[in-house]
Amino acid sequence: MDFNTASLIKDRYEQFPPQMKVAARWLVDHPTEVALLSMREQARRARVPPATLTRLAKRLGFDGFDKLKEVFADSVRERPESFGGGGESLLARGEIGGDGVLICDTVNALQGHLSRFAQPSAIAALAAAADLIAEAKHIFCIGRRSSFPIAYLMHHVGSLLGSPTTLIEGMGGASDDALRSVGPEDILLAVTVSPYTRFTVQAAEFAVSRGAKLVALTDSELSPIAKISQIVIRVRTEIPSFIHTMTPALAAVECLMELVAARRGSCALQALAANKEHLVEFDTYVLKSGVGTNSHDQRRTGN
Repeated sequence: MDFNTASLIKDRYEQFPPQMKVAARWLVDHPTEVALLSMREQARRARVPPATLTRLAKRLGFDGFDKLKEVFADSVRERPESFGGGGESLLARGEIGGDGVLICDTVNALQGHLSRFAQPSAIAALAAAADLIAEAKHIFCIGRRSSFPIAYLMHHVGSLLGSPTTLIEGMGGASDDALRSVGPEDILLAVTVSPYTRFTVQAAEFAVSRGAKLVALTDSELSPIAKISQIVIRVRTEIPSFIHTMTPALAAVECLMELVAARRGSCALQALAANKEHLVEFDTYVLKSGVGTNSHDQRRTGN
């Protein structure tokens, strides 16, 4: 998708009427489908009238929708079904093709999602986020509901690498207390996907108002936290099922923290060694180093 067109959509998004917002989000989130599918089919998938796409194109300064299509990428990607709408299809496919079909469909969708992280734009976003994290005075991590494991992984691995991190959990109803000290030298790593948890959005807005930098791990360039962030790491969540997947988000964090470790260098190695000594002192694991373990197991520092 053309960068200038994407920026134009994001800049004008809040000015659009409700149906046009739906259409705009479709354009941003599905650039290859926009390039390849007919306007009528896109309208059906976006669940808006075809005329809405035409009006959106003209609102963006194009003569018509066909002209808008020309600025989108021409790569072909099969679109999985959206979250919440695949339950009936899942049952039908299971009855016809059996367990193997259901598993293969999901694996194929995940492979497509994960392969996006090898694209230059995704690598650039991850690298930029790693630069900010490596330089931050303090790192705050937040994610609710299905996004919580992602935030926890960022906090856990960051701590292993010696980065000063705080996981915003909400124990005892004191979620907002953790952000009391956030400031311009800090970073908030926020994770949320559609339909977006309210507190995560509020925490992101608060951190930004205090001058902190925001790294958004989210499913759309038009999500509430993406629009106020310095860096957006976009992850896909659609699989042919009745739930959304968080596997790409986990993979994104693993890639991100590898880059952070590389940037911290010897400091990361020292932190990992200190953590290993701590685990040994507390007799954390059943398997002992050198007993029933291989060299890879011995390098692990916590799980």
